[in-house]
Amino acid sequence: MFELETPFFELVARGAFLFILFMVLFRLLPRRTGGELAPVDLVFLLLITEAASHSLGDYSSLSDGVVVIVTLLILNHFSNRLVLRFPWFERMTAHAPLQIIKDGETIPRNMKKELLTPEELMSHLRIHGIDDISKVKSSYVEGDGRLSVLKKDEE
Repeated sequence: MFELETPFFELVARGAFLFILFMVLFRLLPRRTGGELAPVDLVFLLLITEAASHSLGDYSSLSDGVVVIVTLLILNHFSNRLVLRFPWFERMTAHAPLQIIKDGETIPRNMKKELLTPEELMSHLRIHGIDDISKVKSSYVEGDGRLSVLKKDEE
């Protein structure tokens, strides 16, 4: 139960490979796919859940799962430190805010890029208490998928 069934370095390599693969894949997807989680957090949660499920089953040793989980924890911590230390790493792993409304008008190219329909946009605006797009000075889809809205000054 506690003896490794798979060589230690193979487990570390598998965990690292999947972490990097998912980071690249989630970076390529539209940001609203992950909801309000940053891509690195979503990758971490998916992989940690998978590793934990394997260690809970009868077909794998507990130690194998622990090695993969610890590997993922270290990679997650390391990637968070890299984001804090190097701005280029954050640009590489996270989406930058994307403007979708400017002076009360949508930016169709950016709406299409985010796969955001006008109906979905209006739904998000209503959550912010806005029922008319012309009242919006600017709006951005943030890196974590949330919509930020700046209203025009009331005159």
